[in-house]
Amino acid sequence: MFPVRVFAVTAGGRQAAVPVDIEAIPALRRRITAVLIAGQILGGLGVATGIALATVLAKQVSGTESLSGLAPTATVTGTAVLSVPLAALMTARGRRPGLVLAYLIGASGACLVVVAASVGSFPLLLLGMAGFGAASSANLQARFAAADLAEPQRRARAISNVVWATTIGAVLGPNIAAPAGRSVSGLGIPEAAGPFLWAAGVFLLSALLVAVLLRPDPLLTARALAPAEEGAAEARSIRAGFAAVAASPRARLALVTVAVSHTAMVSIMSMTPVDLGHHGASIDLIGLVISAHIAGMYAFSPLMGRLCDRFGRLSGIALAGGLLACAALLAGTAGGSHGQTAAGLFVLGLGWSSGLVSGSALLTDSVPQAARAAAQGVSDLTMNTAAGVGGATAGLIVAEASYGWLNLVAACLLLPLGGLALFTHARHDRRSEGRQDAAGQKPTALGQGQRLGNRGNERRARRRA
Repeated sequence: MFPVRVFAVTAGGRQAAVPVDIEAIPALRRRITAVLIAGQILGGLGVATGIALATVLAKQVSGTESLSGLAPTATVTGTAVLSVPLAALMTARGRRPGLVLAYLIGASGACLVVVAASVGSFPLLLLGMAGFGAASSANLQARFAAADLAEPQRRARAISNVVWATTIGAVLGPNIAAPAGRSVSGLGIPEAAGPFLWAAGVFLLSALLVAVLLRPDPLLTARALAPAEEGAAEARSIRAGFAAVAASPRARLALVTVAVSHTAMVSIMSMTPVDLGHHGASIDLIGLVISAHIAGMYAFSPLMGRLCDRFGRLSGIALAGGLLACAALLAGTAGGSHGQTAAGLFVLGLGWSSGLVSGSALLTDSVPQAARAAAQGVSDLTMNTAAGVGGATAGLIVAEASYGWLNLVAACLLLPLGGLALFTHARHDRRSEGRQDAAGQKPTALGQGQRLGNRGNERRARRRA
């Protein structure tokens, strides 16, 4: 087999050709996936360690519960705002530079959170949380990096395997939040800010891992393997990403799916520690509940990926809607039952996982290869912007009404998603039938003639025998 020459961008901005043999693609796919999995373990550990006590820290610094929801809101806002320039960088220069930069910004934001907590500045805290969100953007973009070289029929599994890798770090993160807080007690740093100091170090390790080992770049390699779909440079712009999503009903459904799933998850999850605190839960118990939630988010994602590949993306979207509705019912009616709250948060994680995997796979399936990185950036921008609004509103709803009302509002978000899914499915079926009718009228007679000819050949073969 002939080698494909992949152009990788060097540190100086110039491109260097790297030959990749077609026969080596399966081994390359496995190696790239292994690097992404290792990065996800570290990245998930850093994000989960910090975010576990984000609302608690925000309440301490601001002095009011109504503003506590702004901490996760700032995080998802930072993730949303940074997703566009990071997508533009990846579109132009590949996945590796974008992921490295995102982790470095995340480390800087985590350090700024520690400084803000030490001096008691709430605006500075929100700015640091926004920078911290860049690490979440890196973790989200890694799932698309796994899909770059995946076979189409296994794309959801490739995405889900990298999402699953976050389980290890994400489950450990909330449980080491308390030890991380105690480790800085002698440094004059508030205990709730300690996890962010640990997160900064973990993000630096993630950046180093990706910078050294994610070679050749999976996105640049995928483009080199599909030159016929490459298109002009204009086809890879962020504007082209918006246009590609707008032109495809299934891509629009994918966008709404990930946005609604992420918004419902962030809104409920961010205020659960506050509600548990109202009912006497300790920091250690809060960490366990959040760990169960994160296990639901990531541990079963390979199952979600296989279901999506086996039964279709729309089935995965329907499963996501059902799970998220059940989660809102469980958590919203839990009251002082910590066990029921934990069960609701676990199911919430499952619903998020199904929505993210099915929506991400459907989006990648529905747009041209040249515009995929840009469209994926648009997806992350939309989902995190929506989740940012949801997180900000969640604190106000809990302060003015209750945690139960928050879950009811989150459940109502599923209604437009269900309507759009049904409409898209019906429209897709009508188009499929139209194509079959248009292409099937004449071939029917030809097919009958072919079958008759085959029978005649079989009879002549039996007579000769």
